[in-house]
Amino acid sequence: MTSSDGQTGGSASQPEVSAGQTYGGSIVGGGDTFVATEAEPSVADMSTEVVSDEKLERLTVDTTPDLSIFANIVGQSQALIAKYPQSRSALLPLLHLVQSVEGYVSQAGIHFCAEQLNLSAAEVSAVATFYTMYKRKPCGEHLVSVCTNTLCAVLGGDAIYKKLQEHLGEDGKPLGHEQTAGEPGTPGSITLEHAECLAACDLGPVLQVNYEFYDNQTVDSAVELVDALRRGEKPAPTRGAALTDFKSVERQLAGLFDNDLAESEVDGPSAAVETLRGAQLAADRGWTAPAMPDEVALPEVEKK
Repeated sequence: MTSSDGQTGGSASQPEVSAGQTYGGSIVGGGDTFVATEAEPSVADMSTEVVSDEKLERLTVDTTPDLSIFANIVGQSQALIAKYPQSRSALLPLLHLVQSVEGYVSQAGIHFCAEQLNLSAAEVSAVATFYTMYKRKPCGEHLVSVCTNTLCAVLGGDAIYKKLQEHLGEDGKPLGHEQTAGEPGTPGSITLEHAECLAACDLGPVLQVNYEFYDNQTVDSAVELVDALRRGEKPAPTRGAALTDFKSVERQLAGLFDNDLAESEVDGPSAAVETLRGAQLAADRGWTAPAMPDEVALPEVEKK
């Protein structure tokens, strides 16, 4: 047996097992020190698991997904990667690009990005699962995001989201977060999600369709909007670029444009009258902020 002072007593022929070292006043590993009374079984004595043919195939066959769906974007991927001094820096736009192909970031998309950037699938997955803009389930033709953060929520965002859940649901069951009404990717299909702050608190309640703003919404106007989307219409956003579909927006977010308008196709007035009202009032009344002195003494930092 091992005593608390580290001395060993008892028969030397009996192997001892430590309960663990003391750490912070407690015993790491838990339990008392004990003496093994039987010899450990040899490898030959251990039972051998019978592996079925199905399991053996899963363990031995290459399970890399089929990447042929991305054959048409290999050149575009390499062009994106060439913009960065470190290739891995292109991962974010590359994820948007693969999402423009399938309408979400599939396991095949993960492997495609990893292959293009010489990264592991785990490294790509860590990024794809961190950002909410990368969807892990197929999206509809349109992604409708309702702001339910504090200000929008109390102004009616919660009521809008609940109504759209009920309106887009089936058989009395409301549509859940990031669920799709209709077959994903087909015309008129809509994926609904509640979103954290959409940076339009002066225009709440707000929602976005494919990341374009629809400001000062009500329950009725939100229902009218999704009904128009389901009919194949594309109502003009309150501000910003003209509405397109989710996959097309993903190409734009990747930095790719498919016509001669190039980046001008996503140009549009992004500031609303409400947003600029304070600046306009200050200009009209001649208000200016006090100038910052050239040299400002830093406050003393308390010594530790």
